[in-house]
Amino acid sequence: MDWVLRYYNVRVVLQYVDQFALGLANTLTAAGVSLCGALAVAIAFAAAAQSKSIWLRGPIAAYRAFIRATPLLIQLYLVYYALPAIIPIAKQWNELWLGIFALILNSGAYMGEIMRSGVSSIHRGQLEASYALGLSRWQCFRLIVLPQALSKTLPPLLGQTAVLIKDTSLLSVVTVFEFLAAGLLLNSDRVMPNEAFLTVAAGYLAIYCLMLWLTTIAQRRLAGHPQAGVQRRCS
Repeated sequence: MDWVLRYYNVRVVLQYVDQFALGLANTLTAAGVSLCGALAVAIAFAAAAQSKSIWLRGPIAAYRAFIRATPLLIQLYLVYYALPAIIPIAKQWNELWLGIFALILNSGAYMGEIMRSGVSSIHRGQLEASYALGLSRWQCFRLIVLPQALSKTLPPLLGQTAVLIKDTSLLSVVTVFEFLAAGLLLNSDRVMPNEAFLTVAAGYLAIYCLMLWLTTIAQRRLAGHPQAGVQRRCS
């Protein structure tokens, strides 16, 4: 047991358990809210991708190009310093919510491209059949296209979610006390990198495993959706 304590002193980590708990709570809040917001942005982009209006598709393409061409760290600084000056209500947001907004903008662009590819893969015959049955464009998207697109794109969406979870560690640059910041605090106080960074790594791994489990459940439920067999029948 003594040789284990030489490489990873659990007793020291337990002294900082409150700090790690606070950091983990902020990380989970940032990751969870950002994921929901990014998925909403992605679904909106996927729906807009079916539009033929250049006035709708043009700004979306420009936004997506800007996000993919600039580092997330720059986007965080722009949101943190520029957004409150542009939108007065943003002055009331604390650092955590400004960081969440930046993460939504960043991940929404990547998830939107994933969702767009999933929507594009739906067989055209399903859309024609739904219109023939009297469904509106929105009903067709919500009931026919979206469930199948989500089922097809869950693996790449999971990969982007993992990136999003890790990106929450950058929120420390805008003074958000998240999980990595707790590890940095321990290392700063005790100069014990093993205890600091192995704990942080284990925490992020646990979050990823939880997301993998939730994704597996969602994929099984989507596979049992009433429209899950439509593609096989219409293709």
